[in-house]
Amino acid sequence: MLLRNDALKSDMILEKLRAALDAGTFVKLTLSQPAPGAEPELRNLYARVVDLREGRALSLLFRYAKRDVTKNVPLAEAPAAIEAQLGATFERAHLFTTSGDWQWRADRPEKLKASRPVFAQAPESTHDHAKARVVESAAPFLQALGVTNAAGEARPGMVDKLRQIHRFVEILDHLLEESSLREARKLRMVDMGAGKGYLTFAAYAAAQKRGIDLELTGVEARDDLVKLTNAVAQRVDFTGLRFVQGQIDSFQPETPPDVLIALHACNTATDDALFRGICAEAALIVAAPCCHQEVRPQLVPPAVLQDVLRHGILREREAEIVTDAIRALLLEIHGYRANVFEFISPEHTGKNLMISAQRRATPVDPAPARARLRELLDFYGIREQRLARLLGEL
Repeated sequence: MLLRNDALKSDMILEKLRAALDAGTFVKLTLSQPAPGAEPELRNLYARVVDLREGRALSLLFRYAKRDVTKNVPLAEAPAAIEAQLGATFERAHLFTTSGDWQWRADRPEKLKASRPVFAQAPESTHDHAKARVVESAAPFLQALGVTNAAGEARPGMVDKLRQIHRFVEILDHLLEESSLREARKLRMVDMGAGKGYLTFAAYAAAQKRGIDLELTGVEARDDLVKLTNAVAQRVDFTGLRFVQGQIDSFQPETPPDVLIALHACNTATDDALFRGICAEAALIVAAPCCHQEVRPQLVPPAVLQDVLRHGILREREAEIVTDAIRALLLEIHGYRANVFEFISPEHTGKNLMISAQRRATPVDPAPARARLRELLDFYGIREQRLARLLGEL
């Protein structure tokens, strides 16, 4: 049974919070895992420092399923405000500072989990204004696709989709800035498996904001969606955006793309998209895998993992992790720097991992990565993996 309110041992995390606020090393604080009895649809609390006319304050953003509520408290009152939330409302806390990060759990209140700092510098305290977006929520394409209304508010059932769109364009903008394409003013991009085009349109709008002349082709198998998205592109005057009917495994772009994206292409369709990007020597590849079905039935657990992989849900997650690790290794073998990360909280979508790959300017010896790939395949008894087969590694 968890301790609550004044009986809760939260002194350690509060001491770290006070010290960080006093020293100017505070970056942010996240509270998660709502406690039993918390308000319905409450998801998280995010805290950051802001500058107000009355002075510096801690801005508390309470995130609900369909709305956000912000409350500002003076820094002197901030520890007490957070203490009131610990245990009673949220059962986990993650404090980020420039000197170290700490995690607190209500079931282990007397013990903090310490880790190296994620952030090297504290952010500048900002005015309490709405966050500037790469793509504004009132953008005409979002209204045309039924994501938001004329006021820029998410329509019923589209809150998570809107957050996913905002997060995706932030990441894409960051990846472009880090890539060899950062100075490019004209780019070619292909979206493999565009669906209804939410993220395809968002990518085009983000490129426009960067001043990039973008030729973007969305590839989709369903003819009705191709007709719909082309009509929307015409309506919002996205002249460089077009959608074509086709299959990922057979589509051949007229000219090699600079950027290839594949977001939630099902099962081995992600492998087909990655293969197309590698063959085109795209400077940037961005994929969000989905439905990892190929590897799971092949897993032959070593003796030490038998008690892990005999559970269906753990076997499923292990197969997802192994599949994406294999994909990242294959990208590295074939000339890319690959990274796998969580691009949005799992509360918004279960398909929340992303693979990004930047093509190396200077090739590196693929032999060590190839050897690690072979060890990984042998360890799990994997005999078939589509991207490995397409690239001649199996």
